[in-house]
Amino acid sequence: MTTYSVQLYTVRDAIEADLPGTIRRLAEIGFTQVEPYDFAAHADELAATLAENGVTAPTGHAPLLSADQDEIFAAAKRLGIATVIDPYLPAEHWQDADTIRDTAARLNAAAKKGAEYGIRVGYHNHNWELESKVEGTTALEFFASLLDPELVLEVDAYWVAVGGEDPIAVIERLGERVVALHLKDGPVNGDRLAQVPAGQGEVDVWGVIAAAKALEVGVVEFDDYAGDIFEGVETSLRYLEAGAGAAQEVAK
Repeated sequence: MTTYSVQLYTVRDAIEADLPGTIRRLAEIGFTQVEPYDFAAHADELAATLAENGVTAPTGHAPLLSADQDEIFAAAKRLGIATVIDPYLPAEHWQDADTIRDTAARLNAAAKKGAEYGIRVGYHNHNWELESKVEGTTALEFFASLLDPELVLEVDAYWVAVGGEDPIAVIERLGERVVALHLKDGPVNGDRLAQVPAGQGEVDVWGVIAAAKALEVGVVEFDDYAGDIFEGVETSLRYLEAGAGAAQEVAK
């Protein structure tokens, strides 16, 4: 069963001003799960705040390939994060097969270290992993073919579409590695401020969710948003909850 979370980078300005108040407001909106970013830097405060509000963090973002992995995994364990996802490697890392092989090898090594802590490791895409083509396929799919079986992917369907690929087809080809999705919407032109709540843009949100057969969590996210960000995430959550409820009724 898919559950819904929210990437805390979405509300980064509010978090910087008031972390406890931000988590409390997200809980009041109805989020029972969040996806923290750079969580090792404030693990103690975050752990206390999540517990106080009855919120869990099944996934989290951290720069595994550029920071202290032991510190990250220890913080993840403290927070109950079961899957640590490296969220970003810039475009120059995705232009040739040798560089991608090196990245895959380093992430495979990170996964072995994560396993010592009982933590699973994954990767999250942007558009450039789809725009770049390597050995007859997208750089993301070439990369996935080099990963050890235990590694997983969090596919950002919006950025797949911005990268010129069909998110549904890409997710289907990636198969059971896809255990998490970033669910955001908008005109798929890369204009971050034009992003809109789920269901209001050009991304086939329900088609994307249906394509991810091993999906565990759908994560509401905005890279930027022109309106009130809390209204944006609430609108997305209500849309996802309503759609999930309708799907369950149809299945009965």
